[in-house]
Amino acid sequence: MPDCLFEKRPDGVAVITLHRPERLNAMGGDMMPLLAQFLTECERDREVRCIAITGAGRAFCAGGDVGNMQKRNDGQVVNNEAAQSSNPIANLEQQVRELRRGQDAVSLRIHNLPKPVIALVNGHAVGAGLSIALSCDMRLAGPGAKFGTAFRNVGLSGDYGGSYFLQRLVGAGKARELYLTAEVLDGKTALGLGIINRLYEGEDWLDQALAFCARIASGPTASYGRMKANLNLGETGTLAETLDQEAMNMRLSGLSRDGREAVAAFLEKREPRFAGE
Repeated sequence: MPDCLFEKRPDGVAVITLHRPERLNAMGGDMMPLLAQFLTECERDREVRCIAITGAGRAFCAGGDVGNMQKRNDGQVVNNEAAQSSNPIANLEQQVRELRRGQDAVSLRIHNLPKPVIALVNGHAVGAGLSIALSCDMRLAGPGAKFGTAFRNVGLSGDYGGSYFLQRLVGAGKARELYLTAEVLDGKTALGLGIINRLYEGEDWLDQALAFCARIASGPTASYGRMKANLNLGETGTLAETLDQEAMNMRLSGLSRDGREAVAAFLEKREPRFAGE
């Protein structure tokens, strides 16, 4: 079975499932390339209006596969000594480029994708798995969800954007604490800190979370994309730059099919039927 599964539901929600349950969905195999591929397909498919990412089995994503990390590092040492010992800087630069491409294809793509992306956290989201969940627009968690940076435990500094996203949710001081201690948080604690948006306690939590995603999918998808662009710019841009973009996107949204439908629905005193355009 593939390391990442894809389901397009009739309610406009596409579900991407990280599927290496025997490894707690740790990064490895074809999981990350398939995740990147499915994200690209979802962006292009007009029938997909909300993307949900979840994990198979007991974990959302356990981050990097530590066993494979050791094998990879051992292989790199051999390669360095046998073929590239004369240019270790070039080898390091190549490794950095490879990691950056992977980060861009997943975390950066999710952050900039002009459709809502929601993490449905079914179990442990740790290390880079937490970073991926944080890159999503919202996080909905089930009763078994756990959250931790974990990088210190394997002597690493962190990747996939966690250091960018986490401190914007919990503040700089708390983010530093969570990185330096690698404390694992349960769902209630994560909810209190603002790391997750909703916590579902019952066994039917996934059904409830998917119903929430379907409600988001029924909204004005193109305007959601403009909202995301405004919010992303607001994180780093000036007020003047944000006001400029808000003005343009507001007028574009008003001229859109969904914008006109919303006005008509208001005047006719009914619920709008958004087409996502």
